[in-house]
Amino acid sequence: MAPDRSLLLFLGAAVVFAAAPLETARDQQDRAALQKMIGDYSAAAAKAPDNSEAQFRMALACSYLAQVANEQHDRKAARQAAEQGIKPGERAVALKPSPEYYRVLGTLYGQGITDVLSGLSYGPKAKAALTKAVEGAPKDPAVWVAHGVGNYYLPAQLGGGAPAAIADFRKAIELDPKNAEAYLWLGVALRKDNKDAEARQALAKALALDPNRVWAKQQLEKTPSK
Repeated sequence: MAPDRSLLLFLGAAVVFAAAPLETARDQQDRAALQKMIGDYSAAAAKAPDNSEAQFRMALACSYLAQVANEQHDRKAARQAAEQGIKPGERAVALKPSPEYYRVLGTLYGQGITDVLSGLSYGPKAKAALTKAVEGAPKDPAVWVAHGVGNYYLPAQLGGGAPAAIADFRKAIELDPKNAEAYLWLGVALRKDNKDAEARQALAKALALDPNRVWAKQQLEKTPSK
């Protein structure tokens, strides 16, 4: 059965307006608002199982909630949110294998890793999805940020580590010099690489570009000035 007209209108509006409120809630670490949006997107995705955009919006909202939960050191909630988004993320990719969809799916797989067992399950899937995202959109800064986050958490012996992540974040900034998220993660990775002065510069830049990003403020405050 085809979705009704009201659902199609909702999905059309979601394409245009979803990112802004999701990013606002993420910036403010507003988990309640993200939960509310996930409920709305979940209902839309259930009504339109063959609409890739509906599935993607649900996956994206879950990824943002997982991100905020991780920022607040709530790994259990982060994994729950990620796993809630994986199925719609996989469905979106199956319907439309776009780099953007692979980017979010790869991010969700990574956010679902909380221990060795989940790492064995989700790790290879995260790496494969993010590789497809980079191959499909090598000039998309968001793809390089996601790839860098993956490298940040991937052990050096498996090809990841801070230096690899830093290279990815610098690539994102090269493509988009006003990408606040790239500067934020660059600062986090530089600090992990014991380059505190450079880290503070990157974090300050991230905060200047996105003054409402709570996590950027927190990361700048915890980075030594010397």
